[in-house]
Amino acid sequence: MAKLNIVLHEPEIPANTGNIGRTCVATGTRLHLIEPLGFSLSEKAIKRAGMDYWKDLDVTTYLDYEEFLRKNPGARIYYATTKGLQTYTDVQYEEDCFIMFGKESAGIPEEILMENKENCIRIPMINDIRSLNLSNSVAIVLYEALRQNQFDHMQLQGQLHDHQWT
Repeated sequence: MAKLNIVLHEPEIPANTGNIGRTCVATGTRLHLIEPLGFSLSEKAIKRAGMDYWKDLDVTTYLDYEEFLRKNPGARIYYATTKGLQTYTDVQYEEDCFIMFGKESAGIPEEILMENKENCIRIPMINDIRSLNLSNSVAIVLYEALRQNQFDHMQLQGQLHDHQWT
C-alpha cells in the first residue's frame, strides 16, 4: 500500500496548513511540518481554527530541515518550486516518497533547491503569476502521486454507496 508524505517547510498561514491537514486525512497521507511554524499547534488554536479532524492526522514536527533529514534517512524527496525544470507529472512518485513545499512567502530555501535540482518539480502556470496557493498546490501534486499509485488504499466515493442516477 502506497503511503505518501507531504512536507511543509516553515509554513506561515494556519488556514493553509489546516486545509492541507484535511487533505492528508482524506487521503491517508502523512504530514510533516518543519519549524519554525507561523502559528501555534496548541489544542486550543487547533479547535479555534475548526480543525476537528486534526486528531486523525498522522503528523510529525521537526525543529529544522536537518532534523527532518536525520529522522527520515534515505527518503526520496521531491521539492515543489516554481523554479523546477520538470513538471509534477514528469516524475514517478514511489511508495513512501516525500513531497516538500515551502513557506508561503518565500518557498523552499534556495540552498536546499540547489542541492536537489534533479528532484525539483513545478506546476505549470502562465508567467504573470508568482505562485498558486499552498494548499491548492499540495492537492494538485498529491492527487497526481495518488493517481500514479492507483489510489491503492482509497475507495472511490461511488463505490461506497449504491447511487441511483436519475
